[in-house]
Amino acid sequence: MTSGPALHEARISPVVVIPVFNHALKIGALVHAVRTQGLPCLLVDDGSEPVCAQVLAQLAADDPAAVFVVRLECNQGKGAAVMAGFREAALRGHSHVVQIDADGQHDAADIDGFLEQALRFPESVIVGCPLFDASVPKGRLYGRYLTHVWVWINTLSMDIRDSMCGFRVYPLRPVLALIDSVRIGRRMDFDTEVLVRLHWAGVGVRNHETRVSYPSDGVSHFDLLRDNLRISRMHAMLFFGMLWRLPLLLARKWRRS
Repeated sequence: MTSGPALHEARISPVVVIPVFNHALKIGALVHAVRTQGLPCLLVDDGSEPVCAQVLAQLAADDPAAVFVVRLECNQGKGAAVMAGFREAALRGHSHVVQIDADGQHDAADIDGFLEQALRFPESVIVGCPLFDASVPKGRLYGRYLTHVWVWINTLSMDIRDSMCGFRVYPLRPVLALIDSVRIGRRMDFDTEVLVRLHWAGVGVRNHETRVSYPSDGVSHFDLLRDNLRISRMHAMLFFGMLWRLPLLLARKWRRS
C-alpha cells in the first residue's frame, strides 16, 4: 500500500479533504474507507444542518488523531469548502491534498492508485478520469462533453480528459499560489476552473482512471439552472483569459510537439 513508508521516503505528506454539505448518511462509510488506508482526513463542513454537523463532530471525536473538522458557519459552496481545506492542510504541514466528494460516487479504494501517481509526479495534479457504470444519468453524462470541449479550447490541448471529476490529488504549493493570486469560482464551477488555471500556470496534469457510480440514495447539490449559468459564465471568462495568453500557450504547444 502506498500510504506507508514510501510516502515518508518521498517526503509526500497527503491528507484527504472532503467537502461536506448535509451528507450525514454517507460520510461515515467514506471516512472509514479513507482511514483503512492509513490516511488522515479533513472534513470541511460547508454550513451543514445540525444533524450532519453532529455526525462530523462524532467522527472527529472517535478518531481525534486523524479525523479533523473545519466548520464554515454558512454554506459557501463546494469550491469555497475545498479551498478552506487547502489552507487548513497547509497549516497542518501537508504537501498534497486528496480531494474526494462526500456523496458516495467515488471509490475510496482508488486513493492508493492516485497516490502512486503523485509519488511519481509530485509537482503535477492527478485528475480523476471517470469510468462510469450503468447508474450514471444520461443527461449528466452527455452534458459533461460540452465542458470537455470548452476546456480543450481554453487550454489549447487535450491534457485534461475530464475537468468535472471531484476525485484528484493536488500539490499544495502551486494551488495555494494560484488561489492567493486570482479569484476562483467558489461553487460547482471550481473543479473545472482551478484545473484550467493550473494548466495555464504550467502545472502538469496526469489523468488517472477511477470508477464512478451514482448511488440511488445519493445527495447531489448541483443546481441545474444556477450552476449551469455559473459554469457557462466561467467558460466565457476563461475563453477571454485564454485569448490574451494565446502566444504563451502556442509557444508551449510548439515546444512539446
